[in-house]
Amino acid sequence: MQWNDEHAAGLATKTTEHGEKNARTGRRLVIFGAGYVGGALASRAVAEGWSVTALTRNIDSAAALRERGCAVVVARINEVDWWDAPELAGDFQRVAVTVAAGGGGVEGYRRSYVEGLASVAGWAKREVTSGKAPGHLIYTSSTSVYPQAGGVRVTEQHPIGGEAETTQVLIEAERLVAEWPGAATILRLAGIYGPGRTHLVEQVRRGEVSGQPQVHLNLIHRDDIVDACAAVWARGGVGPEIFNLADDGAATKEEVVTWLAGRLGLPPPVYTGAPAVGRRGLTPDRIIDAARARALLGWRPRHSTFREGYAEVLADSSE
Repeated sequence: MQWNDEHAAGLATKTTEHGEKNARTGRRLVIFGAGYVGGALASRAVAEGWSVTALTRNIDSAAALRERGCAVVVARINEVDWWDAPELAGDFQRVAVTVAAGGGGVEGYRRSYVEGLASVAGWAKREVTSGKAPGHLIYTSSTSVYPQAGGVRVTEQHPIGGEAETTQVLIEAERLVAEWPGAATILRLAGIYGPGRTHLVEQVRRGEVSGQPQVHLNLIHRDDIVDACAAVWARGGVGPEIFNLADDGAATKEEVVTWLAGRLGLPPPVYTGAPAVGRRGLTPDRIIDAARARALLGWRPRHSTFREGYAEVLADSSE
């Protein structure tokens, strides 16, 4: 079943009446940075009967989240004025930080990831000192923390690093997870795609694709990230633990692009050899290995390769 916005909206009325009961019986989730991934996570949780509070800085996202049955706090995650919001009173058994950079270059990364996570950790520590439970934290990071190239298969055991300032910010944010006063899990995500994410499709339609064809394009569908979050929380843990998340495809960019062109009835496009707009460098050639998540979490991506996922994206975009 796809936990899309339409499905979640249909369940919002049914689940809202259970919100207070869930708050009393310990089924509360708070999501900081409820955007593309966090919004889908909220939809799933509401559909499963959880009482969900979401923090977002975006007014439109806030309205959509309320329609799904969430309590919403409109604020910037890196500030502290939201700490005393009434929607955040009481215990939360599950906590997710699913922020995105939101523009602004390196400083935007720092505000969202480092300052944002520091603020959330400060809030949690204060709550613990007042006798509340910290909740099991999931923090969504990125596989861009890995510097490896040359087609190597990368596991969680490989060292992280890199010269890019944005990479250093992501690594700094991961280190802050160790300050969480309870169980914590870091999910390092490959390239996220899914409903509404048609950037690569649009490039193929224009006949010109950024990057290089022979480089592996590591991908993870949005809904498979949500599945992994559910698996993490179901398993429990102490942490901080780290899991890579990527599909089983290990496909090159050329494989993905050629397949998309065929489905669209278009000739294969040319490659610019340059980074995508907004990126400072080319993505290194490596294969992200998510075997640890499969083994320890029992997680399996429903979209096991790009074919399953992009078939849905193309179907959605043609409606």
